[in-house]
Amino acid sequence: MDRRIDSLFRAATRPYLEAGFPWLGAGFYYWQFARGKLGHDPVYFMLLKRGLLPGHGRLLDVGCGQGVLLSLLAAAADQYRCGDWPQDWPAPPLHLDLLGLDMRRDRVRAARRALGARARVELCDAREAVFQRSSVIVMLDLLLYLGKAEQQRLLEKAASALEPGGLLLLREADAGGGLAFQVTQWSERIVEAGRGRFIDNLHYRRAGEWRAALEGLGLAVSAEPMSQGTPFANVLFVARKRT
Repeated sequence: MDRRIDSLFRAATRPYLEAGFPWLGAGFYYWQFARGKLGHDPVYFMLLKRGLLPGHGRLLDVGCGQGVLLSLLAAAADQYRCGDWPQDWPAPPLHLDLLGLDMRRDRVRAARRALGARARVELCDAREAVFQRSSVIVMLDLLLYLGKAEQQRLLEKAASALEPGGLLLLREADAGGGLAFQVTQWSERIVEAGRGRFIDNLHYRRAGEWRAALEGLGLAVSAEPMSQGTPFANVLFVARKRT
């Protein structure tokens, strides 16, 4: 790993250990989880490397979990200002208001302790929340937990909350992805079983169906595989609201 990328990786994950609950071991758990996500999930660093995010406005991370993306963006701004930044990467967002939503109390607590004043994280169910006006809305691996009608309502709410020219970044598994999709399904079931939740009614769609749903909301859509280095069938949809 490039020294500057490694420095960014450590800066984004360290707050979870430093702000944890050492006597319960929770700090170590959230630190390890953040390291796993940033070390093995390609979407996070890709957003920075490709310069997809706007430099100002509001970023709304729906289903943000413990705030890994928010921590990465906060650390990226700090690293860039200190001159410790990959030379072949565009500048990261420096003036984004970072806001996350999640319905798990333990994850929200961990995010708040790690991020402090660098981002706001609210405890709420995204299906019931009022989305604030945003330059970019992020939904990573979220909609599979909702029924199709709920998926549609959440997409409609996100599209309405976007500023003209704003981006909706949606990552979901492609149900037409063959063996890789089957691996994705079983992996998700195993993860949920480890959390004590035995879920067998996850709701996936084919990539073409996701694209059609987004285009039906008046968004201009591009899509690309987002599973590099993993055995999964994930696709990132970059959907821009027309001006």
